[in-house]
Amino acid sequence: MNQAGIILGITFLGEMIHNIVPLPIPASIYGLIIMLFCLYFKLVKVENVKQTGGFLIEIMPLMFIPAAVGLLTTWKDLKSIWFTIIIITVVTTIVVMVVTGKTVQAIINMDKSEKVKRK
Repeated sequence: MNQAGIILGITFLGEMIHNIVPLPIPASIYGLIIMLFCLYFKLVKVENVKQTGGFLIEIMPLMFIPAAVGLLTTWKDLKSIWFTIIIITVVTTIVVMVVTGKTVQAIINMDKSEKVKRK
């Protein structure tokens, strides 16, 4: 329950920031950034959210069912633009993969350089 409370609290904080800051950024992104900073600066330890985070990742495919059903029910509206949707999906997927990879590489390199400095 404590782990779920931490995750829900950070999610709620992301929702509050989303309502205050007039940018077109989803509240979930604010929450993820807050969680990243909390983990990086050790305000929240990984052990304090690991079990619940793992559970949420395991059930993530279930979260896509409502969106998939929504697509099925609106197929007649989307039929005329399906090619555009596929192109946008492929391009944005590639962009997300590249940005994520570069970000992870940068974090790994930062971690390695910090370890070298400590020696």
